[in-house]
Amino acid sequence: MIAARTPVQRPRDARLLVIDDRRTIAYAARADLADFLEAGDLVIANDAATLPASLHGVHSSTGAAIEVRLAGRSSLAHEDLHFSAVVFGSGNWRIRTEDRPSPPPLVPGDRLALASLVATVEATLGHPRLVALQFEGAADAVWEGVARHGRPIQYAYLDRALALWDVWTPFAALPVAFEPPSAGFALDWQFLGTLRRRHIDFATITLAAGISSTGDAVLDARLPLDEAYRISAATAAAIRRAKARGGRIVAVGTTVVRALEHSLGQAGEGVADQRIGARTRLRVVDAVLSGTHEPNESHYQLLRAFQRDDVLARADIALEAAKYRTHEFGDSVLIFA
Repeated sequence: MIAARTPVQRPRDARLLVIDDRRTIAYAARADLADFLEAGDLVIANDAATLPASLHGVHSSTGAAIEVRLAGRSSLAHEDLHFSAVVFGSGNWRIRTEDRPSPPPLVPGDRLALASLVATVEATLGHPRLVALQFEGAADAVWEGVARHGRPIQYAYLDRALALWDVWTPFAALPVAFEPPSAGFALDWQFLGTLRRRHIDFATITLAAGISSTGDAVLDARLPLDEAYRISAATAAAIRRAKARGGRIVAVGTTVVRALEHSLGQAGEGVADQRIGARTRLRVVDAVLSGTHEPNESHYQLLRAFQRDDVLARADIALEAAKYRTHEFGDSVLIFA
């Protein structure tokens, strides 16, 4: 596979690889996604809008340049200004994360000056780059500062700097994701109209999608970090109706799988802290639409809950042979359990 370098969400030539419940692998155009769904199915997407979660500034006690990438929160509440964050030394997205220098040693009480914002390190979280921090000031002022000074988190394989609209899905709502729930890039309003005409339901959940890479192998092994979510009563009711009529629950993205399996499809708020993989017994979700992922990525491990390793290995060969594009602006896979 090759990296998708240009941030175009819905290119006309986007492709889809389908693994059905009989372990058959098929190539398709992503525009034909609805053809693989059936009346009575329920498609569920993550409606989280993406924050400009990369903030540059200085480590106040040393004056060293830093970049703070917000990575998690324990809730979706507007007033919650406590975050986990990955901190780098000087540099920007054009430098591979693997090559980014470490920040100066961080200890509780350190203050980080991030343009008009100030954050205090509350604790280190088992790694020199991963910290818990709290922003100072009123919630409205902090969120205004993030909007004004932040940039979308991005990586060196892209060919230009991301604008915020590059990382918002068409149905983005509450801005709580730290990186985009990018499987949703495959959808548009025309697709949703097709679902309606074919009597396929659509619903959303909200989950604060975390970061996909830290540049450090030890820290990457801890991904995904805990992710706060909210499932509405309407979505929970849609899940019950679909299950009652024998329809399939199709999750758009690994974030949706994680939230639905953690909540068992029930309404409410929570924090998805589980790891989903080959030994996971899926209780809610029957299929996942996802980007294409390399076997060493945390997202790929979740796909192992849907199909055996030998089937995924055959799919990898098929993706490589057809030169599918990977990463968030790449092609897609649809995998049924």
